[in-house]
Amino acid sequence: MFDHSRGVLFPSRLPAFHRFAPPQAAEELVQWFWLPEWNLEPGVVSRQTVVSYPALNLVIEPRGVSLVGATTRMSERTLQGSGWAVGALLRPAAVHTLTSDASSLVDTEQSFRAPDLHAQVVAAMGSASDRHEKAVDIFARWLNTRAGSIPSVVQHANTMPKVLIGEGGANTPAEAAVRLAVSLRTLQRMTHRYIGLPPAAIIRRRRLQDAAHVVREQPSVSLATIAAELGYTDHAHLTGDFRSVLGFTPSDYRTESS
Repeated sequence: MFDHSRGVLFPSRLPAFHRFAPPQAAEELVQWFWLPEWNLEPGVVSRQTVVSYPALNLVIEPRGVSLVGATTRMSERTLQGSGWAVGALLRPAAVHTLTSDASSLVDTEQSFRAPDLHAQVVAAMGSASDRHEKAVDIFARWLNTRAGSIPSVVQHANTMPKVLIGEGGANTPAEAAVRLAVSLRTLQRMTHRYIGLPPAAIIRRRRLQDAAHVVREQPSVSLATIAAELGYTDHAHLTGDFRSVLGFTPSDYRTESS
């Protein structure tokens, strides 16, 4: 159902990684759940490099629970030994119940107090069978209970992810505003409240994810063609976007990922 590698710059370096559609109880709250696990030999290091989706995540790990904000740059994490995480890519309806200021979390994370949720997910992940499904079900039910009834204004905001980062998403903030039947100013307030980034930055991030995927997976397609098909002004615009967020050019990325 999901492309597990979208947003991951070097999929061959991934440990075991899964994405799950949310159970019905959490469909209005979560875009999907994600779950990496690793058990590396002593001395082995796995360096994960990701262009994250422009959204907040609630993440459970053995050490605790964190609310992670949207990012404006590439993120890296070095894995060693063994471990796991269970994360939820949040929709506005869930963000509404967890923080009143998504913009304060941009490029950072904060500890989130949810001891019962943490204990139950840790116990589920320690089971031998169906641990992924059990952990996701516990997580979904906890979010659903916390959210309760979703206000109508938040339900409207919940349509933003599809318009801004979904397949066939809007190419400009103005187009996104039209699709959502709101003014551009209202759209800006919505993204600030529930994601923490302006609409243009969210669209750029989706386009960069798409570009990285095509550069890596379709080596025969020219960079100029990729730029044109994804709405970049030209090849130089694509290269500039890569440099500013990732720190390298599309050509360098294509070479390293081949």
